[in-house]
Amino acid sequence: MGKYFGTDGFRGEANKTLTFEHAVKIGRFLGWYYGARLDKKAKVVIGKDTRRSSYMFEYALCTGLMASGADAYIMHVTTTPSVAYITRVDDFDCGIMISASHNPYYDNGIKLLNGYGEKMDEETILLVEEYIDGKIEVPVAGRHEIGRTVDYVAGRNRYIGFLISLSKYSFKGVKVGLDVANGAAWQIAKGVYEALGAKVYVINDEPDGYNINTDCGSTHIEHLQKFVVENKLDVGFAFDGDADRCLCVDEKGNVVTGDHTLYIYGLYMKERGKLLNNKVVTTVMSNFGLYKALDKVGIEYEKTKVGDKYVYENMVKTGNRIGGEQSGHTIFLKYETTGDGIVTSLKLMEVMLAKGKPMSELAAPVVFYPQVLKNVRVKSKPDAQNDPDVQAAVKRVADELGDSGRILVRESGTEPVIRVMVEADTNEICEKYVDSVIEVIKAKGHIA
Repeated sequence: MGKYFGTDGFRGEANKTLTFEHAVKIGRFLGWYYGARLDKKAKVVIGKDTRRSSYMFEYALCTGLMASGADAYIMHVTTTPSVAYITRVDDFDCGIMISASHNPYYDNGIKLLNGYGEKMDEETILLVEEYIDGKIEVPVAGRHEIGRTVDYVAGRNRYIGFLISLSKYSFKGVKVGLDVANGAAWQIAKGVYEALGAKVYVINDEPDGYNINTDCGSTHIEHLQKFVVENKLDVGFAFDGDADRCLCVDEKGNVVTGDHTLYIYGLYMKERGKLLNNKVVTTVMSNFGLYKALDKVGIEYEKTKVGDKYVYENMVKTGNRIGGEQSGHTIFLKYETTGDGIVTSLKLMEVMLAKGKPMSELAAPVVFYPQVLKNVRVKSKPDAQNDPDVQAAVKRVADELGDSGRILVRESGTEPVIRVMVEADTNEICEKYVDSVIEVIKAKGHIA
């Protein structure tokens, strides 16, 4: 991670941490960089979510791009995965998404994508940061070289067509609930489901610039749970602000997480001979119950660091075809380069219809283990993590848990914090083992 950009872009409170001047400079550098490198006028596609500040950042980015000679194609309010898709299939030099995902409305973010629709490489991002800090000079375009903006709502429409084409089944007769989080999916998800024949019930589809993610969407799944049960729906799907994640609610009102999705669709792929390498890709935060369920059906798995970026990198390197996070970021490598909440929902619908089973039955084999996670603020994360006595305490817990649970101790990527997590048969067992490790961290003087 760099000075400004983290694992998911440059994110912070609008005009405080992330300012319009930052956006102008990002546009200035990218417009020049891709034009100079490719010796042609650069083409950059831009999408945004429904935050009030997204309009400001859109215009700022466009101004910077045009001043450096690039043409900026504007998709308007759309999802992060749609920008990734259009960047790739319509041959753009790079893509930009303006969104802070599941954060509150006053935050925003700028996500950069390369020409393949993947998260931009660290080397290029570091150059962007050097330009922001005044370490690189970029010329201004003049005369016929000055860029322009292009209304590119056609790109969003093409993405909608792609989504509709993914379904192998008609959804006629299926009652589907959608919580679009007053965010980027509000103009897309309902239309896709109606085109496929579903009877659609939508909540939180009146964005006003301030209500994105506010008590709605995948971070407040309890509202969709209630909505599905009260309206006797067959299934429900909740997205976050930029719709790159999806959580599901079964017909009984139970939450179906990203871990459940990996099991349900991974097994469906295995049964059809489509699960290459016989593996799914998880992060270290996936629940122990997922691994137990995968073991029972003979599916192997890999574990990456937390972050869909690391899941995708593993999939590209190994050829594994499905991976994701418990939070609902699921990547289907055949179709996409990033998590796509709407694609995830369509794939879950496919399994439901193909097997003729309710979502509750498909998800039932994944029984979540109780989990206790505690954060410990420390003086030095490496010192605490690598202390021999702390490591011995962790090993002791792992040995005592055996096959009935697990312990995970990891450093936070953003705070001076060590996270101690235990999954076991009961909360009491989890608490006991977490506290036993924290006591050793305290006794060795690592607490800040």
